[in-house]
Amino acid sequence: MNVLRFSDLVQQGQVAGKRVFIRADLNVPQDDAGRITEDTRIRASIPCIELALKAGAAVMVTSHLGRPTEGEFKPEDSLAPVAQRMAELMGREVPLRSNWVDGVEVAPGQVVLLENCRLNAGEKKNKEDLARKMAGLCDIFVHDAFGTAHRAEASTYGIAQYAPVACAGPLLGAEIDAISKALAAPKRPLLAIVAGSKVSTKLTILQSLSKNVDGLIVGGGIANTFMLAAGLKIGKSLAEPDLVGDARAVIEAMKARGAEVPIPVDVVCAKTFAADAPATVKAAADVADDDLILDIGPKTAALLADKLKAAGTIVWNGPVGVFEFDSFAHGTETVARAIAASPAFSIAGGGDTLAAIAKYGIEKDVGYISTGGGAFLEVLEGKTLPAFEILSRRAAG
Repeated sequence: MNVLRFSDLVQQGQVAGKRVFIRADLNVPQDDAGRITEDTRIRASIPCIELALKAGAAVMVTSHLGRPTEGEFKPEDSLAPVAQRMAELMGREVPLRSNWVDGVEVAPGQVVLLENCRLNAGEKKNKEDLARKMAGLCDIFVHDAFGTAHRAEASTYGIAQYAPVACAGPLLGAEIDAISKALAAPKRPLLAIVAGSKVSTKLTILQSLSKNVDGLIVGGGIANTFMLAAGLKIGKSLAEPDLVGDARAVIEAMKARGAEVPIPVDVVCAKTFAADAPATVKAAADVADDDLILDIGPKTAALLADKLKAAGTIVWNGPVGVFEFDSFAHGTETVARAIAASPAFSIAGGGDTLAAIAKYGIEKDVGYISTGGGAFLEVLEGKTLPAFEILSRRAAG
Protein backbone atom coordinates (compact mmCIF):
# COMPACT_ATOMS: atom_id res chain seq x y z
CA MET A 1 0.00 0.00 0.00
CA ASN A 2 1.55 3.26 -1.12
CA VAL A 3 1.02 6.16 1.31
CA LEU A 4 3.13 9.21 2.12
CA ARG A 5 4.87 8.83 5.49
CA PHE A 6 5.46 11.67 7.92
CA SER A 7 8.91 10.29 8.80
CA ASP A 8 9.93 10.65 5.13
CA LEU A 9 8.81 14.29 5.09
CA VAL A 10 10.89 14.91 8.22
CA GLN A 11 13.97 13.25 6.66
CA GLN A 12 13.49 15.33 3.52
CA GLY A 13 13.50 18.54 5.61
CA GLN A 14 9.93 19.46 4.60
CA VAL A 15 8.52 20.00 8.09
CA ALA A 16 10.49 22.91 9.67
CA GLY A 17 8.27 25.94 10.23
CA LYS A 18 5.18 24.12 8.96
CA ARG A 19 1.84 23.84 10.77
CA VAL A 20 1.33 20.14 11.44
CA PHE A 21 -2.10 18.77 12.44
CA ILE A 22 -1.92 15.29 14.02
CA ARG A 23 -5.06 13.18 14.44
CA ALA A 24 -4.13 10.90 17.35
CA ASP A 25 -6.11 8.28 19.26
CA LEU A 26 -6.16 9.54 22.85
CA ASN A 27 -9.45 7.85 23.74
CA VAL A 28 -8.28 6.54 27.12
CA PRO A 29 -10.35 4.92 29.90
CA GLN A 30 -11.18 7.09 32.93
CA ASP A 31 -12.74 6.43 36.34
CA ASP A 32 -15.85 8.22 37.64
CA ALA A 33 -13.72 11.11 38.92
CA GLY A 34 -12.24 11.64 35.44
CA ARG A 35 -8.83 10.20 36.31
CA ILE A 36 -7.08 8.27 33.53
CA THR A 37 -6.85 4.58 34.47
CA GLU A 38 -4.69 3.39 31.56
CA ASP A 39 -2.49 5.65 29.41
CA THR A 40 -1.11 3.33 26.68
CA ARG A 41 -2.70 5.33 23.87
CA ILE A 42 -1.26 8.61 25.13
CA ARG A 43 2.21 7.07 25.40
CA ALA A 44 1.87 5.58 21.91
CA SER A 45 0.97 8.97 20.41
CA ILE A 46 4.00 10.85 21.77
CA PRO A 47 6.70 9.65 19.29
CA CYS A 48 4.83 11.28 16.38
CA ILE A 49 4.41 14.54 18.30
CA GLU A 50 8.09 14.56 19.34
CA LEU A 51 9.12 13.85 15.75
CA ALA A 52 7.18 16.92 14.57
CA LEU A 53 8.50 19.17 17.36
CA LYS A 54 12.14 18.15 16.81
CA ALA A 55 11.69 18.92 13.11
CA GLY A 56 10.67 22.49 14.03
CA ALA A 57 6.94 22.26 13.32
CA ALA A 58 4.09 24.13 14.97
CA VAL A 59 2.10 21.15 16.24
CA MET A 60 -1.64 20.73 16.77
CA VAL A 61 -3.00 17.43 18.09
CA THR A 62 -6.60 16.33 18.44
CA SER A 63 -8.56 13.19 19.29
CA HIS A 64 -12.01 12.05 20.22
CA LEU A 65 -12.76 10.96 23.80
CA GLY A 66 -15.85 8.93 24.60
CA ARG A 67 -19.12 9.54 22.79
CA PRO A 68 -20.01 13.21 23.30
CA THR A 69 -23.03 14.90 21.72
CA GLU A 70 -21.86 17.16 18.88
CA GLY A 71 -22.14 20.84 19.73
CA GLU A 72 -22.80 20.24 23.44
CA PHE A 73 -19.76 20.58 25.71
CA LYS A 74 -19.85 18.70 29.01
CA PRO A 75 -16.86 18.69 31.41
CA GLU A 76 -16.61 14.88 31.27
CA ASP A 77 -16.00 15.09 27.49
CA SER A 78 -12.93 17.32 27.88
CA LEU A 79 -9.42 16.28 26.91
CA ALA A 80 -8.09 18.23 29.95
CA PRO A 81 -6.93 15.06 31.80
CA VAL A 82 -5.21 13.94 28.59
CA ALA A 83 -3.43 17.31 28.23
CA GLN A 84 -2.24 17.04 31.83
CA ARG A 85 -0.96 13.46 31.37
CA MET A 86 0.69 14.32 28.06
CA ALA A 87 2.47 17.28 29.68
CA GLU A 88 3.77 15.00 32.46
CA LEU A 89 5.04 12.41 29.96
CA MET A 90 6.64 14.98 27.66
CA GLY A 91 8.04 17.22 30.37
CA ARG A 92 6.62 20.36 28.77
CA GLU A 93 3.45 22.45 28.69
CA VAL A 94 0.62 21.13 26.55
CA PRO A 95 -2.05 23.86 26.47
CA LEU A 96 -5.62 22.77 25.69
CA ARG A 97 -7.50 24.88 23.12
CA SER A 98 -11.30 25.00 22.85
CA ASN A 99 -13.36 26.38 19.93
CA TRP A 100 -10.39 25.87 17.63
CA VAL A 101 -12.00 25.21 14.25
CA ASP A 102 -11.82 28.86 13.11
CA GLY A 103 -8.17 29.34 14.07
CA VAL A 104 -5.33 28.21 16.34
CA GLU A 105 -2.30 30.17 17.47
CA VAL A 106 0.75 27.93 17.74
CA ALA A 107 4.41 28.72 17.03
CA PRO A 108 7.12 26.42 15.64
CA GLY A 109 8.47 24.25 18.46
CA GLN A 110 5.16 24.47 20.34
CA VAL A 111 2.42 21.84 20.75
CA VAL A 112 -1.23 22.48 21.58
CA LEU A 113 -3.97 19.93 22.21
CA LEU A 114 -7.25 20.74 20.46
CA GLU A 115 -10.37 19.92 22.46
CA ASN A 116 -12.36 16.72 21.74
CA CYS A 117 -12.93 16.73 17.97
CA ARG A 118 -16.26 14.92 18.32
CA LEU A 119 -17.72 18.05 19.93
CA ASN A 120 -17.59 19.78 16.52
CA ALA A 121 -20.91 19.77 14.69
CA GLY A 122 -20.53 17.75 11.49
CA GLU A 123 -17.55 15.62 12.68
CA LYS A 124 -19.16 12.19 12.50
CA LYS A 125 -20.92 12.85 9.19
CA ASN A 126 -17.73 14.26 7.67
CA LYS A 127 -19.34 17.58 6.71
CA GLU A 128 -17.32 19.27 3.97
CA ASP A 129 -17.32 22.77 5.47
CA LEU A 130 -15.91 21.45 8.78
CA ALA A 131 -13.31 19.30 6.99
CA ARG A 132 -12.19 22.27 4.86
CA LYS A 133 -11.85 24.51 7.94
CA MET A 134 -9.71 21.87 9.68
CA ALA A 135 -7.58 21.44 6.56
CA GLY A 136 -7.11 25.22 6.47
CA LEU A 137 -5.41 25.13 9.88
CA CYS A 138 -2.41 23.16 8.64
CA ASP A 139 0.26 22.65 5.99
CA ILE A 140 0.57 18.93 6.76
CA PHE A 141 -2.11 16.54 8.07
CA VAL A 142 -0.79 13.44 9.85
CA HIS A 143 -3.16 10.52 10.47
CA ASP A 144 -1.77 8.54 13.41
CA ALA A 145 -4.96 7.00 14.85
CA PHE A 146 -5.44 3.46 13.53
CA GLY A 147 -8.31 2.94 15.98
CA THR A 148 -10.34 5.42 13.90
CA ALA A 149 -9.05 4.36 10.46
CA HIS A 150 -12.33 2.55 9.68
CA ARG A 151 -14.38 5.72 10.15
CA ALA A 152 -14.77 8.40 7.48
CA GLU A 153 -15.13 11.44 9.75
CA ALA A 154 -14.09 15.07 9.30
CA SER A 155 -10.95 14.74 11.44
CA THR A 156 -9.90 11.40 9.91
CA TYR A 157 -10.99 11.55 6.27
CA GLY A 158 -12.29 14.96 5.22
CA ILE A 159 -9.21 16.82 6.44
CA ALA A 160 -7.02 14.33 4.54
CA GLN A 161 -8.94 15.18 1.37
CA TYR A 162 -8.38 18.94 1.61
CA ALA A 163 -5.11 19.46 3.53
CA PRO A 164 -2.15 20.61 1.36
CA VAL A 165 -0.30 17.39 2.34
CA ALA A 166 -1.78 14.25 3.95
CA CYS A 167 0.37 11.44 5.33
CA ALA A 168 0.53 8.53 7.75
CA GLY A 169 2.14 8.91 11.17
CA PRO A 170 4.44 6.24 12.65
CA LEU A 171 1.64 4.32 14.42
CA LEU A 172 -0.59 4.16 11.36
CA GLY A 173 2.43 3.32 9.18
CA ALA A 174 3.36 0.42 11.46
CA GLU A 175 -0.21 -0.94 11.23
CA ILE A 176 -0.11 -0.72 7.42
CA ASP A 177 3.23 -2.57 7.36
CA ALA A 178 2.08 -5.30 9.75
CA ILE A 179 -1.24 -5.84 7.97
CA SER A 180 0.50 -6.01 4.57
CA LYS A 181 3.05 -8.50 5.92
CA ALA A 182 0.35 -10.71 7.46
CA LEU A 183 -2.33 -10.60 4.76
CA ALA A 184 -1.03 -9.13 1.50
CA ALA A 185 2.24 -11.08 1.28
CA PRO A 186 2.25 -13.66 4.08
CA LYS A 187 4.90 -16.28 4.66
CA ARG A 188 3.09 -19.63 4.46
CA PRO A 189 1.49 -21.49 6.08
CA LEU A 190 -0.83 -18.65 7.13
CA LEU A 191 -2.97 -19.54 10.15
CA ALA A 192 -5.79 -17.41 11.53
CA ILE A 193 -7.41 -17.73 14.94
CA VAL A 194 -10.90 -16.26 15.03
CA ALA A 195 -12.70 -16.69 18.32
CA GLY A 196 -15.58 -15.07 20.08
CA SER A 197 -19.07 -15.73 21.34
CA LYS A 198 -20.97 -15.44 18.05
CA VAL A 199 -20.43 -16.56 14.46
CA SER A 200 -22.80 -13.79 13.32
CA THR A 201 -20.43 -11.01 14.44
CA LYS A 202 -17.45 -12.65 12.71
CA LEU A 203 -19.10 -14.45 9.76
CA THR A 204 -17.80 -12.04 7.08
CA ILE A 205 -14.31 -12.30 8.61
CA LEU A 206 -14.46 -16.09 8.53
CA GLN A 207 -15.68 -16.04 4.91
CA SER A 208 -12.98 -13.58 3.85
CA LEU A 209 -10.15 -15.43 5.60
CA SER A 210 -11.35 -18.82 4.31
CA LYS A 211 -10.29 -17.72 0.81
CA ASN A 212 -6.73 -16.95 1.88
CA VAL A 213 -5.55 -18.83 4.98
CA ASP A 214 -4.08 -22.34 5.17
CA GLY A 215 -5.69 -23.04 8.53
CA LEU A 216 -8.62 -21.37 10.29
CA ILE A 217 -8.73 -22.03 14.02
CA VAL A 218 -12.12 -21.22 15.57
CA GLY A 219 -12.71 -20.80 19.30
CA GLY A 220 -15.29 -19.83 21.90
CA GLY A 221 -18.96 -19.86 20.93
CA ILE A 222 -17.90 -19.78 17.27
CA ALA A 223 -16.23 -23.19 17.68
CA ASN A 224 -19.45 -24.59 19.14
CA THR A 225 -21.36 -23.63 15.98
CA PHE A 226 -18.63 -25.26 13.88
CA MET A 227 -18.86 -28.40 16.06
CA LEU A 228 -22.58 -28.55 15.26
CA ALA A 229 -21.68 -28.17 11.57
CA ALA A 230 -19.33 -31.17 11.95
CA GLY A 231 -22.19 -33.27 13.39
CA LEU A 232 -21.13 -33.10 17.06
CA LYS A 233 -23.40 -32.44 20.05
CA ILE A 234 -22.66 -29.39 22.20
CA GLY A 235 -25.20 -29.74 25.03
CA LYS A 236 -26.47 -26.35 26.20
CA SER A 237 -23.38 -24.47 25.02
CA LEU A 238 -23.60 -21.05 23.42
CA ALA A 239 -24.04 -21.45 19.64
CA GLU A 240 -26.05 -20.21 16.66
CA PRO A 241 -27.81 -23.22 15.12
CA ASP A 242 -29.25 -21.07 12.31
CA LEU A 243 -25.70 -20.40 11.08
CA VAL A 244 -24.62 -24.05 10.91
CA GLY A 245 -25.05 -23.94 7.11
CA ASP A 246 -22.71 -20.94 6.87
CA ALA A 247 -20.15 -22.67 9.10
CA ARG A 248 -20.35 -25.81 6.96
CA ALA A 249 -19.83 -23.68 3.82
CA VAL A 250 -16.64 -22.22 5.32
CA ILE A 251 -15.38 -25.74 6.17
CA GLU A 252 -16.15 -26.96 2.63
CA ALA A 253 -14.57 -23.88 0.98
CA MET A 254 -11.39 -24.45 2.97
CA LYS A 255 -11.35 -28.18 2.24
CA ALA A 256 -11.79 -27.56 -1.51
CA ARG A 257 -8.43 -25.80 -1.64
CA GLY A 258 -6.56 -28.16 0.67
CA ALA A 259 -6.91 -25.99 3.79
CA GLU A 260 -8.61 -26.91 7.06
CA VAL A 261 -10.76 -25.78 9.97
CA PRO A 262 -9.54 -27.95 12.88
CA ILE A 263 -12.57 -29.10 14.89
CA PRO A 264 -11.90 -29.75 18.62
CA VAL A 265 -11.27 -33.39 19.53
CA ASP A 266 -11.76 -32.73 23.24
CA VAL A 267 -13.35 -29.96 25.29
CA VAL A 268 -13.60 -28.68 28.87
CA CYS A 269 -17.18 -28.67 30.16
CA ALA A 270 -19.08 -27.44 33.20
CA LYS A 271 -22.70 -27.60 34.27
CA THR A 272 -22.91 -23.85 35.04
CA PHE A 273 -21.18 -20.71 33.75
CA ALA A 274 -19.18 -19.75 36.83
CA ALA A 275 -15.53 -19.28 37.82
CA ASP A 276 -15.85 -21.96 40.51
CA ALA A 277 -17.83 -24.48 38.41
CA PRO A 278 -16.12 -27.92 38.41
CA ALA A 279 -14.34 -28.42 35.07
CA THR A 280 -14.48 -31.77 33.26
CA VAL A 281 -12.41 -32.74 30.21
CA LYS A 282 -14.41 -34.79 27.70
CA ALA A 283 -13.93 -36.15 24.21
CA ALA A 284 -15.77 -33.94 21.71
CA ALA A 285 -18.15 -36.83 20.97
CA ASP A 286 -19.10 -37.28 24.66
CA VAL A 287 -20.67 -33.90 25.49
CA ALA A 288 -23.83 -34.39 27.58
CA ASP A 289 -27.13 -32.58 27.03
CA ASP A 290 -26.65 -30.45 30.16
CA ASP A 291 -22.98 -29.58 29.48
CA LEU A 292 -21.59 -26.13 28.73
CA ILE A 293 -18.38 -26.15 26.65
CA LEU A 294 -16.15 -23.41 28.12
CA ASP A 295 -12.73 -24.25 26.66
CA ILE A 296 -10.91 -26.51 24.22
CA GLY A 297 -9.42 -29.65 25.78
CA PRO A 298 -5.71 -30.40 26.32
CA LYS A 299 -5.42 -32.71 23.26
CA THR A 300 -6.95 -30.05 21.00
CA ALA A 301 -4.75 -27.35 22.56
CA ALA A 302 -1.63 -29.48 21.95
CA LEU A 303 -2.63 -30.15 18.30
CA LEU A 304 -3.22 -26.43 17.70
CA ALA A 305 0.06 -25.52 19.43
CA ASP A 306 1.95 -27.82 17.02
CA LYS A 307 0.28 -26.16 14.03
CA LEU A 308 1.05 -22.66 15.34
CA LYS A 309 4.70 -23.50 15.98
CA ALA A 310 5.02 -24.68 12.36
CA ALA A 311 3.29 -21.60 10.88
CA GLY A 312 4.89 -18.88 8.75
CA THR A 313 2.32 -16.19 9.64
CA ILE A 314 -0.32 -16.05 12.40
CA VAL A 315 -3.30 -13.69 12.66
CA TRP A 316 -4.94 -13.81 16.11
CA ASN A 317 -8.32 -12.40 17.07
CA GLY A 318 -9.97 -13.77 20.18
CA PRO A 319 -9.33 -16.18 23.10
CA VAL A 320 -10.40 -19.80 22.49
CA GLY A 321 -12.14 -20.27 25.85
CA VAL A 322 -13.44 -18.41 28.89
CA PHE A 323 -9.89 -17.43 29.88
CA GLU A 324 -11.13 -15.05 32.59
CA PHE A 325 -11.97 -18.19 34.65
CA ASP A 326 -8.73 -20.02 35.55
CA SER A 327 -10.34 -23.47 35.20
CA PHE A 328 -11.20 -22.66 31.57
CA ALA A 329 -8.06 -20.71 30.60
CA HIS A 330 -5.74 -23.59 29.69
CA GLY A 331 -6.66 -23.57 25.98
CA THR A 332 -6.09 -19.84 25.53
CA GLU A 333 -2.83 -19.97 27.52
CA THR A 334 -1.54 -22.91 25.44
CA VAL A 335 -2.40 -21.09 22.18
CA ALA A 336 -0.87 -17.82 23.46
CA ARG A 337 2.37 -19.51 24.51
CA ALA A 338 2.55 -21.42 21.20
CA ILE A 339 2.24 -18.11 19.30
CA ALA A 340 4.96 -16.62 21.51
CA ALA A 341 7.24 -19.61 20.83
CA SER A 342 6.53 -19.77 17.10
CA PRO A 343 9.06 -18.36 14.62
CA ALA A 344 6.08 -17.09 12.60
CA PHE A 345 5.32 -13.40 12.13
CA SER A 346 2.25 -12.85 14.32
CA ILE A 347 -0.26 -10.01 14.39
CA ALA A 348 -2.89 -9.83 17.15
CA GLY A 349 -5.83 -7.50 17.68
CA GLY A 350 -9.08 -7.05 19.60
CA GLY A 351 -9.71 -6.16 23.25
CA ASP A 352 -9.99 -9.71 24.64
CA THR A 353 -6.91 -10.79 22.70
CA LEU A 354 -4.89 -7.91 24.18
CA ALA A 355 -6.15 -8.89 27.65
CA ALA A 356 -4.96 -12.48 27.09
CA ILE A 357 -1.55 -11.25 25.84
CA ALA A 358 -1.23 -9.11 28.98
CA LYS A 359 -2.39 -11.95 31.27
CA TYR A 360 0.33 -14.30 29.98
CA GLY A 361 2.99 -11.61 29.62
CA ILE A 362 3.85 -12.38 25.99
CA GLU A 363 3.77 -8.79 24.63
CA LYS A 364 7.41 -8.97 23.48
CA ASP A 365 6.86 -12.31 21.71
CA VAL A 366 4.01 -11.21 19.42
CA GLY A 367 5.22 -9.73 16.13
CA TYR A 368 2.73 -6.87 16.12
CA ILE A 369 -0.09 -5.92 18.50
CA SER A 370 -2.75 -3.90 16.70
CA THR A 371 -4.14 -0.88 18.53
CA GLY A 372 -7.50 -0.71 16.73
CA GLY A 373 -10.35 -3.09 17.57
CA GLY A 374 -12.99 -2.26 14.95
CA ALA A 375 -10.42 -1.23 12.35
CA PHE A 376 -8.49 -4.49 12.81
CA LEU A 377 -11.67 -6.53 12.33
CA GLU A 378 -12.59 -4.64 9.15
CA VAL A 379 -9.13 -5.34 7.72
CA LEU A 380 -9.68 -9.05 8.45
CA GLU A 381 -13.01 -8.79 6.63
CA GLY A 382 -11.07 -7.76 3.54
CA LYS A 383 -12.39 -4.19 3.59
CA THR A 384 -10.27 -1.21 2.54
CA LEU A 385 -10.27 1.21 5.45
CA PRO A 386 -11.28 4.81 4.60
CA ALA A 387 -8.02 6.19 6.07
CA PHE A 388 -5.92 3.87 3.91
CA GLU A 389 -7.97 4.68 0.83
CA ILE A 390 -7.72 8.49 1.11
CA LEU A 391 -4.03 8.48 2.06
CA SER A 392 -3.25 6.16 -0.89
CA ARG A 393 -5.24 8.44 -3.20
CA ARG A 394 -3.41 11.54 -1.95
CA ALA A 395 -0.03 9.79 -2.32
CA ALA A 396 -0.88 8.96 -5.94
CA GLY A 397 -1.47 12.66 -6.55
